[in-house]
Amino acid sequence: MSASLLRSRFATPGIGLRAAPPRSRLVPPQRRHASSSTSSSSTTGSNAKLALYGGALAASLYVTYLYATDTRASFHRWIVPRLIRTVLPDAEDAHHAGTRALEALHALNLHPRERDTALVAGAPELRVSLFGTELNNPIGISAGLDKDAEIPDALFALGAGVVEVGGCTPMPQPGNPRPRVFRVPGLDGMVNRYGLNSRGADDMAVRLRDRLRRFARSLGVTEQDVLEGKVGGVPPGSLTRGRLLAVQIAKNKDTDPSDERAVAEDHVYCVKRLARYADILVVNVSSPNTPGLRDLQATGPLTRLLSAVVDEAARTPDRKERPKVMVKVSPDEDDDHQVEGIVTAVTNSGVDGIIVGNTTKRRTGLAAPGVRLTAKDQKALAEEGGYSGPELFDRTVKLVGKYHKTLQSERLKSGGAEKVLFATGGITNGEQALKVLNAGASVAMVYTGMVYGGAGTVTRIKGEMRDAAKSQSGEEHSLHVSW
Repeated sequence: MSASLLRSRFATPGIGLRAAPPRSRLVPPQRRHASSSTSSSSTTGSNAKLALYGGALAASLYVTYLYATDTRASFHRWIVPRLIRTVLPDAEDAHHAGTRALEALHALNLHPRERDTALVAGAPELRVSLFGTELNNPIGISAGLDKDAEIPDALFALGAGVVEVGGCTPMPQPGNPRPRVFRVPGLDGMVNRYGLNSRGADDMAVRLRDRLRRFARSLGVTEQDVLEGKVGGVPPGSLTRGRLLAVQIAKNKDTDPSDERAVAEDHVYCVKRLARYADILVVNVSSPNTPGLRDLQATGPLTRLLSAVVDEAARTPDRKERPKVMVKVSPDEDDDHQVEGIVTAVTNSGVDGIIVGNTTKRRTGLAAPGVRLTAKDQKALAEEGGYSGPELFDRTVKLVGKYHKTLQSERLKSGGAEKVLFATGGITNGEQALKVLNAGASVAMVYTGMVYGGAGTVTRIKGEMRDAAKSQSGEEHSLHVSW
């Protein structure tokens, strides 16, 4: 085959090699643009969902906040105390952790507080008149929970009419060696031998002074206005209408109790540093953990000590009225002669009242018949120190009645002013609080009951008292107490 023929064949279309097809131009797909109305609707819907979810979350958080910070919340009673005992087996570690937690939560406004509006405002059934102040309620928190006046406002928020801080000694002292606090869960009780550990009067005075100044600045008034009671009748100690702050003072451990002059100087120093910031000064001569302290309850030494405190309190500067003075006595000095001697000292010194009760050295009769304690409870109960717990209640009621009767008798003889009684020891519910009030006390104080009952203890007691008062009368009225 000739070359020309080959060329002719390859050149003929459809025969042999085919020509490559022409490249087609790639045309990009046409974009569809959503209409502005569709886009707007989608955005609006998304925003609505976000707003709905955000609002639901905010509402849930707010409800949780209200519940968690309400003293009526059940977990404050049934969960938190048990959790603390489990996580912190050492009772003193738990005490410090609780104080730190309340202090931090109060600074963040996340602390538990009484939200029952009737109780906050002061239910008519619970109002009492004390030292010229109408208290919202007659429930107090005893000294020991707030040893250095770090959280008085957080404790007032729990609903107490009286908060007692301390005990405070003139010079700092570490107290007894650890361990020195022991739980007795089988009795809901405690044994402690703290030994009046204290940072000293100067430290407490600075803290209370700074608290007062912050309060004055928040109202745009002067410190002097607050001290003179010119701020809407707010007491200069509690800084809260219808409440009173008590500051407990005591001698240093190394001050010889037989040296009356040195003992008096210890207390006078505390008065000089702390009286400006207290509504009530409490002289502690009843701690079982300071050697020789209870010896000061003898009539002669007690009269001279209390007279020195009353005289110094009367010289408190910058105050329209001096703080009141009370003495805290032991539940173990309970025979007629001892009670009469203390009442005589109170009358002769011009003291305004007595706090009946403290921890007890006695161990007999603490466990009711049939109550079986664990080996751990028995060991804790046998520790040296003062016991506190519900088992003290019957003793407290009897002792309050005895002091009330003796004070009334002394008043008839001397014609002096009526003295006030506070009761502390074993009070855990509203019925018991009413019993001590009707036995002659003006205030029922709690301590160990809060350790086991949690942050809502005061609110619960007050609610039980209010309900009992209403059920007895069928209408609102003031508490019937015999002071």
